[in-house]
Amino acid sequence: MAHEAKDWKIVSQIAWRRTAFLLTCAAGLMLLASCRLDMQVQPKFVPLRENDFYADHRSARAPVEGTIARGQLEDDPLLYTGKVDGKVVDQFPFAITENDLARGRERFNVFCSPCHSQLGDGNGMIVQRGFKKPPSYFEPRLMNAPVGHFFNVMTNGWGAMGDYSAQVPVADRWRIAAYIRALQLSQSAKGGVAPSAQHGMASAGSEHSNGDVKLAQRPAKDKETEAK
Repeated sequence: MAHEAKDWKIVSQIAWRRTAFLLTCAAGLMLLASCRLDMQVQPKFVPLRENDFYADHRSARAPVEGTIARGQLEDDPLLYTGKVDGKVVDQFPFAITENDLARGRERFNVFCSPCHSQLGDGNGMIVQRGFKKPPSYFEPRLMNAPVGHFFNVMTNGWGAMGDYSAQVPVADRWRIAAYIRALQLSQSAKGGVAPSAQHGMASAGSEHSNGDVKLAQRPAKDKETEAK
């Protein structure tokens, strides 16, 4: 009898352990299933998907009125629009240096020369292949245009030309405008001297600029690198 009781006790322990193991496995599976459900069905709004939480059934909400994204304050009209009091100006928001002109030439050759050509006469490579010809920078209308006009065209586009605001940063647009002006002045220079004060080339725009203009200037480290 004692031997049978001992065997029964062993069997009971084994059965209890199996039961406990199965219960633990079941609980673990339930936890895993619940985690998967939380990840599959997340309490979030999918952009542009209908959502009945709001009266207009739109999940994407408009920013609060007056919200300005970081780095997009653009509180200097001259720097960011080329205008002062709504009028296109003939001055630069920061002093144009030799390095700025070199940068402007490099960016001009990348983004502008395919249409306008490296000479600025409007006979670029894609024009030679049948596309619409842009005006020459040496037409009287553009020779007399303020530099803010060229900045505005690059920013907003003009006629068949789309805007380049996404491809070219603000400071580089001004550098390109300075290089375009240099191209124009090179056609009217006498004795190898370009009238640098003409059309705002000597204007630093200090009267209308603020701290943001410093962001438009090239870092001193870059200028030292180019000088080498």
